[in-house]
Amino acid sequence: MTWKTVDYAGWGRALKASGELARPERRSALTALPAAPAIGMRRSYGDAATNSGGRAIDMTRLDRLLAFDPDSGTLEVEAGARIGDIAAAFAPRGWLPAVLPGTGFATVGGCIAQDVHGKNHHVAGSFGQHVAALTLLQNGALHEVAAGTPLFRATVAGLGQTGVIVSAKLRLAPCKGAAMMVTERRADGWEEHLALLDGSTASHCVGWIDATARGAYLGRGIVEEAESSAGLVKDHAPLATVPFNAPHFALAAPVVRAFNAAYFHRVPARGRSTVRPVGAFFFPLDKILEWNRLYGRRGFHQFQCVVPLRAAAALRAMLAEIADTGLASPLAVLKRMGPGRAGYLSFPMEGYTLAIDFPNRDAARALIGRLGTQAAEAGGRLYLAKDSLAEGAAVRAMYPELSDWQAEVARADPEGRMATDLVRRLGLRNAS
Repeated sequence: MTWKTVDYAGWGRALKASGELARPERRSALTALPAAPAIGMRRSYGDAATNSGGRAIDMTRLDRLLAFDPDSGTLEVEAGARIGDIAAAFAPRGWLPAVLPGTGFATVGGCIAQDVHGKNHHVAGSFGQHVAALTLLQNGALHEVAAGTPLFRATVAGLGQTGVIVSAKLRLAPCKGAAMMVTERRADGWEEHLALLDGSTASHCVGWIDATARGAYLGRGIVEEAESSAGLVKDHAPLATVPFNAPHFALAAPVVRAFNAAYFHRVPARGRSTVRPVGAFFFPLDKILEWNRLYGRRGFHQFQCVVPLRAAAALRAMLAEIADTGLASPLAVLKRMGPGRAGYLSFPMEGYTLAIDFPNRDAARALIGRLGTQAAEAGGRLYLAKDSLAEGAAVRAMYPELSDWQAEVARADPEGRMATDLVRRLGLRNAS
């Protein structure tokens, strides 16, 4: 197997890496490689999937669908398979991955390593709760890991530190077909936005929030609810590609405010219902390839936190500070989460999660630091799949089961060969 030195980055492009990558095509080639962290499509925004100065194994060619049981809906699949491809293949047959993140380009291995959540977390929980078993490569040997065991809980949301996830058995969820019936409603402010999220009985529910709105309009946005639907609606190819890095003024505050106002008013005051392809509902940004270039050559950071239900006022205060700075992009999401989580370092807790993108600027980095402190004071936590700026001590305190994870990781990888840039930056494997 040939190792090739390349420059690469996470999706935010603000943190970059240079190192050797190998891309095995067969399991036999994978098992012959020396131990190194695995990476996929690098849709984590920061440095979770980079190992600057070291080696990493690119799993994207190990993407085969291995077996499917139509009676139980159990799919065995290699870790490099993309979750959107699975959705496209199985939705017409009446099945979907039980949890779908915001991009179809995420790999199964990445979904497990971050225990991703979707627009249905309040109903279905996290991705790892629907993994029946997984195959893990440790020290050149393959091991099947059953759900619920300590090693499983350390691997799900474990950032790849227990070994290379080779394949998994996923319990798919039944669906009515390859379409989604989507209802959109406008929320004129923060309290109405939360009320719509709290009152939703839909299987899928998500809010887009105008992070530039202030005063009486603070927290305004659009709440989408959806159910699967039968139909012949077909996903189309991506509509466009961003061919170059956008200039810095493309996301200037006046531009973002104007865009957000237009986006908010595109939904009638009475609301509306539409039928969309599965991919268009779950992965709307995938229609624009390389949309991360819109933030320019310096890239961007995303802040995503979750706070308990009791701390909604703290989240409102964070949003007010964001709106006052004028630094936010149009990409801002508010969701209500349930308690479901499968790993020691899983992000979800029952509460509200806010995710907002910011261009990589000094003022934005300082703001994100303040927001992280406020999230911690509210009893919340940051999402490691999105983080690129947090400090280790603060993050470690947000995850009460960290010591359980550390114990399993120490047994699985005592020499620290699986460590990545994020793990080192946050000192996650350190004793204190």
